[in-house]
Amino acid sequence: MEIRLQKILADAGVASRRKSEELIINGRVSVDGKVIRELGMKFDPIKHKVEVDGEAINTNSHKSYIAFNKPKGVVSTMFDPEGRPSLNEYFSENIERLFHVGRLDMESEGLLLLTNDGEFANKLSHPKFGVKKVYYIELQNPIKRNEMERLLKGIKLEDGYSKVDSIEADQSGHLVEVAIHSGKNRILRRLFAEVGHPIERLVRISFGTIKLGELKSGKWRYLNEIELLSLQNDK
Repeated sequence: MEIRLQKILADAGVASRRKSEELIINGRVSVDGKVIRELGMKFDPIKHKVEVDGEAINTNSHKSYIAFNKPKGVVSTMFDPEGRPSLNEYFSENIERLFHVGRLDMESEGLLLLTNDGEFANKLSHPKFGVKKVYYIELQNPIKRNEMERLLKGIKLEDGYSKVDSIEADQSGHLVEVAIHSGKNRILRRLFAEVGHPIERLVRISFGTIKLGELKSGKWRYLNEIELLSLQNDK
């Protein structure tokens, strides 16, 4: 069966469909030795040899969906040119090309989803999908009621207004649970800094319907079919 080239790349875990289109336009993809720059061309991934930067891709790769408890100090990339600890250290024995869904900055920890299904990752990372993420946050100083109200109402940042969906603090005001849909870079750290509370510790405990649960730091597990179905149906 013939499939659009960008979908073949995405299904093989090379990149999301949008990024795959960029690879094609930039002349980095070839089929049977011929560079393809035109979007929308269809090929049979079984009959044709598809290469990216001269390297053949595995068009028959098994789809993997993984929940990983990312430790603090690990960058959310498979390889870091600066030599910092990266995801590759935890998945080096996995022969599939994995890339993360959404992001967690280096100092944050907790639930990170990884997959070799580019289309799946692209959908869940897109703002239109609106996946809710829940975090535990530790603060040095107790947060006040009016400060939480500001976070709920919305705060203007350099890239526009952002707000949390819900926020609850314990009696001490030092421990906070926050839910948010936004996937903007370091969004919670920036929001809390605006109300005078630099975050001491940030742990993601859920991504959509997927929970971190008892998964230990640095460990990972495969998502089951029920979790996948609930995640894709979650709005």
